[in-house]
Order: sequence, then C-alpha cells, then structure tokens
Amino acid sequence: MEDEENTKPNQIPDQSLQKKHQLMLERLSNRHQTRLETRKVDSLDSSTSAFLSRFNDSKNSITSHLQTTTDPSRLPDISASISALEKLVAENSYSLPSYEVRSSLKTISDLKQNLENLSAQLIPKKKFAFKNKPTKTQTQIPQNDVISEPNETKPKSNIWVRESPGFRDKQNEVLFRDFKGSEIGEFTLAGLDACEVRLVGCVNALFVNKLKGCKVYAGPVTGSILIEEVEDCVLVLASHQIRIHFAKSCDFYLRVRSRPIIEDCNGIRFGPYCMKYEGIEEDLEAAGLSEETGNWGNVDDFKWLRAVQSPNWSVLPEDERLGTVDLADLECGNGAS
Repeated sequence: MEDEENTKPNQIPDQSLQKKHQLMLERLSNRHQTRLETRKVDSLDSSTSAFLSRFNDSKNSITSHLQTTTDPSRLPDISASISALEKLVAENSYSLPSYEVRSSLKTISDLKQNLENLSAQLIPKKKFAFKNKPTKTQTQIPQNDVISEPNETKPKSNIWVRESPGFRDKQNEVLFRDFKGSEIGEFTLAGLDACEVRLVGCVNALFVNKLKGCKVYAGPVTGSILIEEVEDCVLVLASHQIRIHFAKSCDFYLRVRSRPIIEDCNGIRFGPYCMKYEGIEEDLEAAGLSEETGNWGNVDDFKWLRAVQSPNWSVLPEDERLGTVDLADLECGNGAS
C-alpha cells in the first residue's frame, strides 16, 4: 500500500513533463516547416526574378531590331530570337506563376505579330500559282535531307516559319521522319491536306500551320509546339509547352508539362497522350516528359476570361478516345490510322 502511494505522486510530474516535451517538439517542428516554406518562396521569387531579367533583356533586344531592321535577310535572325525567347518561357513555365506565363506569352505573340507586319513591308507578295494534286503515296525523307520551301507556296502565318526541315504543301500522303541520331532543332508541318504524319524521336521545337483533315503522331518535343490554323485534325503530341491558335473541330492527345493554351479556337477536344513506338520511353525520359502531369485536361483559353468553363474546348469522352497508337502497327497497315 505504501509503495502504491509513493508512486502516484511521481507519475504526475512525469506526465506533465512529457506533455511539455511534446509541445516543445511540435513548436520546433512548426518553426522548421515555416523556415522551409519561407526558403521555398524565396527560391521561387529568386527564380522568377532571374527569368524576368533574361526575358526582358531579350524582349528589348528583339523590339529594337524590329524597329530598326530594313534588310529582309535579317528577318530569320529575329525569328530565331523570338523562338529562343519562347523556348525560355517553355523551360521555365512549370515553375513560374501563371500570370507571369500569360504575360510572357502575350508579349511573344505581340512580337510575332510585329515580325509578320515587318515581313509584309519588306518582302513583296508572290503571285498565286496552281499546283497539281499528287496521288496518295508514302514518303520517307532521308536522315540528312533538308526540305526547301518554294517562296510562292510559303504559308502566311502569325508564326514566322523559317527554312527549317519539315513537310510542306502535301496532299493525301503518309509522311514519316525519324529524328534519332539527327541534330535537327526545329521541324515544320505546313500546308498539309489529308495527310498522315509520323514523327519518331525527339526534336527541340515543332511548328504546325495550315493543316486540314490530317493525323499527326509525334514523339516528344523538348521545347514548344506552336499550332495555327488546323481543322478536322487528330494530333498526338508531347511537349513542355503547347499553344494552339485558330483550331477548329480537332482532337488533341497531349502530354505537357505546363497547361495547354488555346486562342480563337472552337470545337476542340483533349485526351491523354497515347503514342507508342520502340524506344519512346527513353525519348520521353530524355525530354523530361516521362511523368504524366494530367495537364492535358487543364486548358487555358486566353479568349475566354469568365469564371465558367470555356465552351470552346472539352475533354474527350473515354469511349470516343483513340486506343494506343503504335507506329509498328501503322506501318503494317493495322491498328489506329
């Protein structure tokens, strides 16, 4: 009985000490978490400041060239600078505040428009010429070939399409290109009608302009994809940043690090990336796109500023989506087409 009475008073201070100790640990943990969050915010602020400094320096340089250039041969250099600026935004978009991304892309859009206006002033328009409609064939371009673009058929676009490799002005053709082992920085698809395009491997940037009734199956793009004036198309694409302008009645199957951006579009639908070919997992890893972010369904419509869902795009119903697009099956004439 004595032992029992002696132990009871000792238990009270032990419990009190344990409670104080627990409270102290919680306070220390909260302080540590607060420090970590503060450091994270400071790091993000520092990263944003560094980006804005680089962005503004480049923007001011491009603006200066646009205002002073009188030689048409300098236009491709200005276009290259704008593309580099757009790549800078794409590489940093996932770590920037959304309003900074929007503002930067609006600036780039204005620069492109100014470049197009300057081009119209310095380069006289070519006369229209009819072209014979080719029959449907499969075309494979040799690895080191660079496709030239006739001046008279160059598409007019808000995107200044440079003399990069690409497929241009084709009808009813199956077009294939393997980028593996090449050093191609940019690739262009322009003026295609009822074509099927199959691109294997990685490329830094992809420009898509004036496609109608086409199917595009592409491996990962390490920078940006810019799309203008596409209608009744199916596009399977992976990239860090994807911007779509003047698209109508198209289905997009995407894997993208930042939110896709659309402008002046209607009747377009989105689903997850569904591409397959031998080595695609390694290509996605190399491009920093191995992880599915789910951003294919988080679309920003820059021409729809209301709080409710934009009526210009929707998520593809699961029962209407493509299955896996395996290029090996396509080449055999089977599977998705």
